[in-house]
Amino acid sequence: MPTTPAPQKTVALVVRHNTADIEKPVAGIVDYLQGAGYRVVFETETAAHLGLPGIAAMSAAEIGQTACAAIIMGGDGTMLGIARQLAPYDVPLIGINQGRLGFMTDIPTERMIPVLDDILSGKSKAEKRTLLEGRVMRAGVTITYGLAVNDVVVARGAGAGMVELKVTVDGHFMYNQRSDGLIISTPTGSTAYALSAGGPLLHPNLSGIVLVPIAPHALSNRPIVVPDSSEIVIEIVSGRDVSVNFDMQTFASLVHGDQITISRSPNCITFLHPEGWSYYDTLREKLHWNEYPSDEGKLT
Repeated sequence: MPTTPAPQKTVALVVRHNTADIEKPVAGIVDYLQGAGYRVVFETETAAHLGLPGIAAMSAAEIGQTACAAIIMGGDGTMLGIARQLAPYDVPLIGINQGRLGFMTDIPTERMIPVLDDILSGKSKAEKRTLLEGRVMRAGVTITYGLAVNDVVVARGAGAGMVELKVTVDGHFMYNQRSDGLIISTPTGSTAYALSAGGPLLHPNLSGIVLVPIAPHALSNRPIVVPDSSEIVIEIVSGRDVSVNFDMQTFASLVHGDQITISRSPNCITFLHPEGWSYYDTLREKLHWNEYPSDEGKLT
């Protein structure tokens, strides 16, 4: 009996908008993938911006239902945007860095084809990352829902005074805090805004959520890591022009008495890295831990 050919695997491409001279590397990836027998599709907005003929466009939901992997060309912002949308589908993500830091988009453009070849042939390291989900409650009604790969940030408006927040964890009162705001971060987000506010670095394999005050009034208010099984409730006690955002995207203006309930999302995202990839190598490169002050100018 004749054998039925295996169905063609689909790989999606997501490309950061308005990236100069991106057409040539994109065409190189498309040629490689098609030559390797994959069906290539573009995420809808990528297709609209690039306009390359002969490549089908798909929404994030369609990619989630169809693709065996998604390749993201851009910076960490591009990765954050598509990761939130694809999280319910568990599509592995491969990041090619077209940005600056690139904690999540970690493959350099000049090495992308050989690295992609290794990853898609199974020579890769899969890494799971957790997300946060949050709901803004007003008088018992949900007014905003959001997902965050990096962080949920409650903060005062520009020019406004300090905000006072009541923080409860698993039903236990933690503190009333006066500050410029509060960052609630995943381990992934510990290298982002939370780090600049003085928070600790959390290895991605840790099961924790870090709470980092932004310029607290009391110096005794320090960052704390709680289990990622926790439910965190933040109530707005006082302050003007207070807002909440999820990965600096979903935004809601808050009033006194509003509560933000934050917990770990049931969904995860999966990053595929080259064999031999190390989180510590990434930290060393991106945070310049391998650089030392020059001896020039030292007193002898």
